[in-house]
Amino acid sequence: MKTVTFTRMEDGTEADYKFLEEHEAAFAYDLPNRLMTRLEGLRDSLSGYKIDRLEHSLQCATRAERDGADADWIACALIHDIGDDLAPYNHDSLACAIVKPYVREECAWTVQHHGIFQYKYYADKVGLNPEERQKYKDSPHFDAAEKFCRDWDQNSFDPDYDTMPLEYFRHVLEQVFRRPAWSDDYIKA
Repeated sequence: MKTVTFTRMEDGTEADYKFLEEHEAAFAYDLPNRLMTRLEGLRDSLSGYKIDRLEHSLQCATRAERDGADADWIACALIHDIGDDLAPYNHDSLACAIVKPYVREECAWTVQHHGIFQYKYYADKVGLNPEERQKYKDSPHFDAAEKFCRDWDQNSFDPDYDTMPLEYFRHVLEQVFRRPAWSDDYIKA
């Protein structure tokens, strides 16, 4: 396999960085496939619920689609808990880091904060403040995060819900995660 000539970045040549740029573009293009693999891995994630984390994620995405949500929202609904395995206490931040370069600010902000917005539905049962989200009441994205959690997330633990399979959402992941990263055409839309 061909590699760069340097062992220290400062010693790289234009040819080295052109070579790496081509590899990076191909790697970035494959992101939807890696996301599909990671989502599939959620089958063996956090347990104790009536359904596994993949089914929960699929249920959220299915609900979002059936609610008329666009590709940004559907992708975020699918990805929002992908960080459970590696970041159990800040999974929302990890998921946000994945979606932020590709989706509207409103969607990324919601993914980033959905954990605290979920408090509304259970915090009083574990000694936390169910209204903790109110510290974000002045955010222009407050209502979107509230809707995300109310309509798609907190109610997506139903083993009898007619959920679409993972492969059904491949086209959404390809549409969203093959966009140019950080493009104002998407993140500022």
